[in-house]
Amino acid sequence: MLLDTSVYLDVLQGRTPEAVDNLLTYRLCHHSAVCLAELSHVFGRLDPAHPTMKSVLKAVAGTIEDIPAHRLHAPDATAWGRAGMLAGLLFRLSHLPKGEGHERRFLNDALIFQQAGLLGATVLTGNVGDFDYLSQLVPSVRVIFYRPVTGLRPQG
Repeated sequence: MLLDTSVYLDVLQGRTPEAVDNLLTYRLCHHSAVCLAELSHVFGRLDPAHPTMKSVLKAVAGTIEDIPAHRLHAPDATAWGRAGMLAGLLFRLSHLPKGEGHERRFLNDALIFQQAGLLGATVLTGNVGDFDYLSQLVPSVRVIFYRPVTGLRPQG
């Protein structure tokens, strides 16, 4: 499996369903440098004066440190080229307004999606909206979808 950024965020926030926790425990997980960039982005973006900033950054840093280097993959030129076209197509078909960050989001999602295809891996994501469209455009790439848990999960 290749994890989407939504997985890391949902794990950190305790919002993954039990079935996803089991997948993460018992399946081989690959990681994308795209997700690494999305996760590390908070180190520059978060307000240093915010009272929870230190704990958030500590949790994110721990998550990044737990990624095994031999399972971290950077997109190659093929993935970038295909992802660019796919993200452009997705943006055009979505009819979303320009200049609101949708293009960058679609490009990152398309990069992760294309990487999975090139690795022969399955994407694991809680981002049903974007990855559902991507999987309809390129049905040969496998995706496992989940819905994040809302509220408190029962402890067991």
